[in-house]
Amino acid sequence: MKHFVLFFCIVISTFGFSCKKTLNQEQVKVISPKELKAFLDADSVQLIDVRTPKEFSEGFIVTAKNIDFYSSTFKDEINKLDKSKPVLVYCRSGRRSANSVSVFLDAGFTKIYDLEGGILNWKSEGYKIKK
Repeated sequence: MKHFVLFFCIVISTFGFSCKKTLNQEQVKVISPKELKAFLDADSVQLIDVRTPKEFSEGFIVTAKNIDFYSSTFKDEINKLDKSKPVLVYCRSGRRSANSVSVFLDAGFTKIYDLEGGILNWKSEGYKIKK
């Protein structure tokens, strides 16, 4: 009986976690700098830089709006964006943008893109930034 209960718990846990992960994978896609460039050329996303204002002032991807992930108003600023348009988020290396995805999901965004490797990867691929 103990084995059955343990097996049942493992199956339920695995099923629950895999369903949640699938949902997020459908709503959030990690993209390359090349894919971001194509989005920007088509003018089809809201580009959000979640770095600090100081980092942003040192250079950013053209058309990006700065919304500081560490700001106490981060969630409020996210809620002001157009939820019907896709949003693309980036930071310095990808960690903050990945962590910010849950805020975008909670705010009701359904198409979220995260720049793989952040602005560091963007620059390493030879793409320009604005200062």
